[in-house]
Amino acid sequence: MISPDKPDATHETVISVTNLSKTYHDGLFRRRKIEALKGVTLEVGQGEIFGLLGPNGAGKTTLIKVLLGIVHKTSGEATLLGQPAGRRAGRQRVGYLPEGHRIPRHLNGNSTLEFYGSLSGLSVAETRRRRGELLETVGLADWGRTNVTKYSKGMLQRLGLAQAMLHKPDVLVLDEPTDGVDPVGRSEIREVLNRLKSEGKTIFLNSHLLQEIELVCDRVAILYEGEVLKVGPVAEVTNLAGDTETLEVTLEVEGDAETVAGVLPEEAGTPLQTGETRWRVTVPSLSQQGIDSLVDAVRGHGLSLVSISRERLTLEEAFLRLVRAAGDNS
Repeated sequence: MISPDKPDATHETVISVTNLSKTYHDGLFRRRKIEALKGVTLEVGQGEIFGLLGPNGAGKTTLIKVLLGIVHKTSGEATLLGQPAGRRAGRQRVGYLPEGHRIPRHLNGNSTLEFYGSLSGLSVAETRRRRGELLETVGLADWGRTNVTKYSKGMLQRLGLAQAMLHKPDVLVLDEPTDGVDPVGRSEIREVLNRLKSEGKTIFLNSHLLQEIELVCDRVAILYEGEVLKVGPVAEVTNLAGDTETLEVTLEVEGDAETVAGVLPEEAGTPLQTGETRWRVTVPSLSQQGIDSLVDAVRGHGLSLVSISRERLTLEEAFLRLVRAAGDNS
């Protein structure tokens, strides 16, 4: 397991998980053990948007439920806002949007917020003061009086986000918040999340839409079969050269054609002439050591290195490579 990066030192640690394990018992006489979490360690700082990634069955939902006190841990430590996970004092400062949430069918947008507001300890008067601005924030300003049976799946997700924000929590735990939301709606939700971040709110986000995670998250953790494969800034997670496999490198060099061709490794493509004495070439597979050696050779033969760029993986590509490598090693 790779050691987690610490949150920014200037930020208070809002979520702290240390060597956290959860084992379920199933089957006849509860003899079969299912290890949902196996020594998970990570931290989330105040004002971060933190993404939790992993395939189905990785333990993401179990981790969220442990933090909220819905499920009790087997061993290890977990704290939320400085309180042991599940403690009411911590939970009161959390807004939660569960995956596949259900809103009672007899409610409309306004009464939905009144219902959830009462669960959060807000008076009806307080909820009514806040609901108009909240519905406008999530793009439902004209739908407050409409029964939720008329809402699309994406609109229900927006309403779910509004109820999670209703009591002005310090932490938002969002499980698949953009599920069923169209591209315009996803963009609007990203704007809401970034605005909340600018206000110092912390957002703990679980989503299968990795492009969304890449656009909005500061750091991510990738879980696989209950273990952390990698945790860190998105840019670091997507830079996997030397971690799982080598990456493509493109160089642009200045010099005569014969010297350029003589320097390049066998697997390099044919140099493309981009100027009178300038050439661009792509090498499909180089480790960091290979890159260093190639740069030394270019300079050692009197060639001028104009530029060098390495393939950058998307978060989805990096995720798939990490998960496949973990599966091959298991």
